[in-house]
Amino acid sequence: MSGISTLKQSFKGDIVTPEDEGYTEAIARWATNAERRARVVAFVKDTHDVVLALDYARKNGLQVAVRCGGHAPSGPSSAEDGVVIDLSRHLNYAVVDPEKRTVRVGGGTLCSTVDKEAIQHGLATVTASTNHVGYLLGGGYGLLTGQHGLAIDNLLQATIVTANGTVLTLSEEENADLFWGIRGGGSNFGVCTEYVLKLHPQRRTVFAGIVIFPPNVLDDLSNVLRQWWATIKDNEGLLQILGKDRSGNDAIIISLFYNGSEDEGRKNYQKLFDLKPVFDGTSEVPFETLNTVASAILTHGNNYHLDGVLQSDGPQPEVTKSIFKKAPGNKLEHSYLFEYVSQRITAAVPEDATAYPRSNRTASLAILKWAPETAKHAARELASIAAEAEARVSGGNVRTYGNISSETEAKTTVDGVQVLDDSNSRVLFGPNYSRLQRLKAKYDPDNVFSKWFAITPNPDA
Repeated sequence: MSGISTLKQSFKGDIVTPEDEGYTEAIARWATNAERRARVVAFVKDTHDVVLALDYARKNGLQVAVRCGGHAPSGPSSAEDGVVIDLSRHLNYAVVDPEKRTVRVGGGTLCSTVDKEAIQHGLATVTASTNHVGYLLGGGYGLLTGQHGLAIDNLLQATIVTANGTVLTLSEEENADLFWGIRGGGSNFGVCTEYVLKLHPQRRTVFAGIVIFPPNVLDDLSNVLRQWWATIKDNEGLLQILGKDRSGNDAIIISLFYNGSEDEGRKNYQKLFDLKPVFDGTSEVPFETLNTVASAILTHGNNYHLDGVLQSDGPQPEVTKSIFKKAPGNKLEHSYLFEYVSQRITAAVPEDATAYPRSNRTASLAILKWAPETAKHAARELASIAAEAEARVSGGNVRTYGNISSETEAKTTVDGVQVLDDSNSRVLFGPNYSRLQRLKAKYDPDNVFSKWFAITPNPDA
């Protein structure tokens, strides 16, 4: 292996190869179907390590992947016979400045770390509704989005290592073009080793938890949710999960959130409670446990396939009813999730203010765990119901949310040759795609970073 001994001599972090103890753990991912047998896993300690790993990959003609949380089922954080630049071991930290109300976050930091550190100072920022993920550059919806926008709207500064090994600081004042690009453009431009995020005052406890309803209340529940959505407040939100209860029976699981006391929360959701759930697990809980509900469902070590659609017009009873009827039986563990938080702040940001295209839409996705190779078709069938409804509402302008899609593979074969396929990226980024192409030509013309919704470099786009 050319240069591996030289790399190890200069490298501050840990180099793991297939011959080393711990290799199986090093390539493990949240979804086992996303695992690939990398030639080298480089657990970097700083930007210099990243530069060394990129140089090694370039000299050996190896594909590069960047791993933060390792959560995407399509495998963008894995590289078959390539180099994985892994941020999770040594760049997993959150340092709070309570006076400035900011948090300095390592590139491999999970949501749970940010939540736990910030709340010790009575502060918080937007993190994902599943706390064991890295979530930031693809957009970043969360239960605090109603109050503070997307995660990228709270990004003040970033440190990035570009494809040629240049280390840059990004902000509105410094390298502003690339700062625009990473806010929604994901891992397409380099390896982000550190972020600075804005924090906001946050009460130490919130009203949250799950309530479970039987299928026979679906119509009434959908009507209640429609009424609730019509007057949704910024400090509330919920996840609606069509799936199975703990006994394996079909069920409607609602994960509630109200940024206030239990008394206020119960009054706020009184119409839901009037439907008499068969299980009520809500209470006033510590803020840092808020984003653990979905984490308990989306456990590590399974095969997963995700297929999602951004939905306009809030809860749609006909969509939930159709999905519930179509959901596959016991051969697959399945659920379909709708995430409802106020889009007032998010949609108010101009569409070209960041690379992430804005819209007043909420996320929905099919989540399937499986043993045989049958999940992709089933997930697509469920998501197509939501997509068809969205097409009617949006005039055919159907979009997914990049952070929850399994369809990110960047390569396709044409006449026996692998070429870049950016068709999904054009849909994802919409009107911002041309500007992203120009940035790609400037900072990564050779497409070193092409594992997640790849962008075709084009200086004249």
